[in-house]
Amino acid sequence: MARGLLLAAAAATCLAVPAEAAPTARPGSARPAPARDWTKTVVVTPQGGFRMGNPAAPVKLVEYGSLTCPHCAHFSTTARAALEARVRTGRLSFEFRNYILNGTDVAATLISRCAPPATYFRLTESLYATQPQWVARIEGITIDEKLKLSALPDAEMYGRIADIAGLTQLAASAGVAPQRAKACLADKAGLARIDAMNAAAGKLGVHSTPTFFVNGRMIRTQEWADLEPLIRQAGG
Repeated sequence: MARGLLLAAAAATCLAVPAEAAPTARPGSARPAPARDWTKTVVVTPQGGFRMGNPAAPVKLVEYGSLTCPHCAHFSTTARAALEARVRTGRLSFEFRNYILNGTDVAATLISRCAPPATYFRLTESLYATQPQWVARIEGITIDEKLKLSALPDAEMYGRIADIAGLTQLAASAGVAPQRAKACLADKAGLARIDAMNAAAGKLGVHSTPTFFVNGRMIRTQEWADLEPLIRQAGG
């Protein structure tokens, strides 16, 4: 996957247990506080995604997203607060699975997946929030520089992309030391894992980002306003 993805996008494109009982409400309070903040529960799933929330939530939202996709960044910045409010209650879980579109995306994904589960979503949000800046740094290099990059071994190529884009510095802000980031960028098993995730996504009919599934049903939208009623109807 590494060679073709650096200079051209992949065929895919970036398109536009039940919850614990809450404590009894105190007089005058609008609603009881949740017994547990499920946004603090983050694990890596067998499919390779990072899931936030109650594993037994009645509604399961899965996003296939690319870290270089502006529509995915838009969803992250506009929907995160409302999404996490629902995850917090234990009624909704949210899983993010990477769907790679290009070589810069590979480097960013390897960096993001280097973070421990507890800080994974914080780093991902930071990558989305600063996406225009670090993507522009890579897009700004010359064709000759891109050709030289693509001729490098994978470990060197993705490490160099990360350095140019400033991804290692962003990762450090989420507790990923530069040396650890370099190791993740050179990790052949990590690269094989995201290749396998792309292949599995394709079998599910995923060809663009973001693509969402609510309880296994593909939802063709890029907006929380479309997803939220479906989540509510499903019990989330």
